[in-house]
Amino acid sequence: MASGELTSKDYITHHLTNWSVGEGFWTVHVDTLGWSIFMGLIFLFSFRAVAKTANAGVPTKWQCAVEMVVEFIENTVKSTFHGKNPIIAPLALTIFVWILLMNLIDLVPVDFIPWTAQQIGAAMGYDPHHVYMKAVPTTDLNMTIALALGVFILMIYYSIKMKGVGGFIKELTTQPFNTPWLYWFNFILEVVALLAKPLSLALRLFGNLYAGELIFILIAMTGLYQLPMHFVWAVFHLLVIPLQAFIFTILTVVYLSMAHEHH
Repeated sequence: MASGELTSKDYITHHLTNWSVGEGFWTVHVDTLGWSIFMGLIFLFSFRAVAKTANAGVPTKWQCAVEMVVEFIENTVKSTFHGKNPIIAPLALTIFVWILLMNLIDLVPVDFIPWTAQQIGAAMGYDPHHVYMKAVPTTDLNMTIALALGVFILMIYYSIKMKGVGGFIKELTTQPFNTPWLYWFNFILEVVALLAKPLSLALRLFGNLYAGELIFILIAMTGLYQLPMHFVWAVFHLLVIPLQAFIFTILTVVYLSMAHEHH
């Protein structure tokens, strides 16, 4: 889809609109689900292939890359997580690589994937202007909230598992003021702080990737100057993409480490 075919407002709106099915609360963003599952499968099959063919001799370049990522996450977990749980390191690896792969779609020229979807839609008899494809899952708030909600559920689960229901309630009511007549005030503060953790996770990832995607769209509207400007912003974005995946991962490990504390 060329930017000249639509007004600037229509062009931006079209790129930021999801391929949706359903109405209201039950609306499903098909493109977000499809691309996130596709990136997840790439992660699973590529890492599994390395695990099956790994050898102690001369490793391939891809095996070296995978081993570097695994070692990096392992060292990060060891220095951050202070409990004992064999699930945390694989969970951190999955979160980091999955979010990284979803973020990397942002480097694909913004017109390419929507234009391809439009051509497929036109071949199937659909109006190209009504074919939507928002390819970067992490620019969808539904996706980032779903990821953060999964982390939040694990936080609650391990808090109750390690401390018991009574210990978890005591943690929410006796801090920061260990005075019975202020327990209600402590509970309000602690619940707000607890809910703020997944909310900040979701909004930070969404905000940074959404802003980056929007800038790519604005650059695409410049026409002939698109490629050099796209390259410059893409080079800067190479820092943002892994950084946001790492921040989400490290905060997940920190929150789960806090959930494993007994006091």
